[in-house]
Amino acid sequence: MLIIALLIVLDSRGGVFFRQNRVGKGGKDFKLMKFRTMVSDSDKKGLLTVGKKDNRITKAGYFLRKYKLDELPQLFNVLLGEMSFVGPRPEVRKYVEKYTPEQEKILDIKPGITDVASIEYFDENELLSRADDPERYYINEIMPHKIHLNMKYRDNKTLGNYFKIVIKTFWKIFNH
Repeated sequence: MLIIALLIVLDSRGGVFFRQNRVGKGGKDFKLMKFRTMVSDSDKKGLLTVGKKDNRITKAGYFLRKYKLDELPQLFNVLLGEMSFVGPRPEVRKYVEKYTPEQEKILDIKPGITDVASIEYFDENELLSRADDPERYYINEIMPHKIHLNMKYRDNKTLGNYFKIVIKTFWKIFNH
């Protein structure tokens, strides 16, 4: 993690970490931690990252994102009890407010660093880059499918499924 922090400092101005309010278990907000992969204050220009050509992403950020190394600081969120290794990826409030009462049930479980939807939508940024209206495509197509996958996990949460998702995540990262 120290090497990654040094890489970020040498690559661009700004802090090493990116913190963002996300919605956790029970609908409570918490500060999700990541290594910063974009120029400072990029989140003010939009919440969705659209493709590899997003000019807000730093050179180091491309590498960190490719191997999901930007997610490592979320281990602190796990230690703080805000997240689990496996569970629905925590969403920003703006999108959670669009959930139906049925979809809100995924907030019954602790969010995770990885989930089935993260594996299936490993290249989500590329999908969004091809959409005419990336935010509308995310809200109407991607988000409902991710929620559906997370509801399936919620309804069939077993130790076997937990470890299957962890293994599939590592497989996807290193074979992508």
